[in-house]
Amino acid sequence: MNEVAETVNFYLDDSGTRHPNRKPGKRAAHGYDWFALGGILIRDVDEETARRLHSDFVAKWEITTPLHSAEIRGKNLGFLWLRDLEKSKLESFYEELYCMMRDCPVIGLAAVIDRAGYNTRYSEKYDGNPWMLCKTAFAVAVERASKYAIAANCKLRVNPERCNKAEDAKLKSYYEDLINNGVPFPKGGDAKYAALSPEEFRSTLYDFKLKAKSSPMAQLADLYLWPVCMGGYHKGNRPYRRLFEDGKLIECVLSPDQHDERATKYSCFDKTEEPKNTKGPD
Repeated sequence: MNEVAETVNFYLDDSGTRHPNRKPGKRAAHGYDWFALGGILIRDVDEETARRLHSDFVAKWEITTPLHSAEIRGKNLGFLWLRDLEKSKLESFYEELYCMMRDCPVIGLAAVIDRAGYNTRYSEKYDGNPWMLCKTAFAVAVERASKYAIAANCKLRVNPERCNKAEDAKLKSYYEDLINNGVPFPKGGDAKYAALSPEEFRSTLYDFKLKAKSSPMAQLADLYLWPVCMGGYHKGNRPYRRLFEDGKLIECVLSPDQHDERATKYSCFDKTEEPKNTKGPD
């Protein structure tokens, strides 16, 4: 009987609107405009630990709704009760939330696309109808997660958070396209990023399974994604900086010469596609 290979699970959430040509609406308080897919990498064998830490945290704070980053930051919807806490109690909540994120045996990874930069670069090239941002972000994020799994001699499960039938079907089609055709980018420009071949994807990708918001791992992906996005614009952002200093981001486990092809990808941020270290809100 063949043994099942050890697996790494990639839990993904999305952030922002995936339509490149969306009509400008109310901007987020931080003033940035991105689309991102990503979240956390965790080995199968470590999930029990992460689930226990999540369970302990929500039990202590008597939380009955999923941990949702936007609601927690905005103190609204399921986390409206945070507004009633005394300052010291609120600070304890945020600190314990961060410590739960830090102590879970996970690594943060994403693909983040600056919408304005993307449209500047590709709108004219594609006659005002560039790719959906999720197509680019999914291919980039899953390829980099695959490289992480390959380096660890593991298979990779891809577990996006469930959205709606149409968007879920798109992600599944992107997954299948990686297996059949590899990344959907022009082959002449991928040398810098050492693109995986379809054969490498087929030997690494093990499963695709959608997850509900009730999944503790999906909630951790949501909690990690926002600071990773903010790090592209403002490396001094406190949640991003703390995760980086505590070794919780993929950049922390890679050598500098591996960042171009394996680290979180910040696309279309500037001409060199390096994260802007501009000042911004925490």
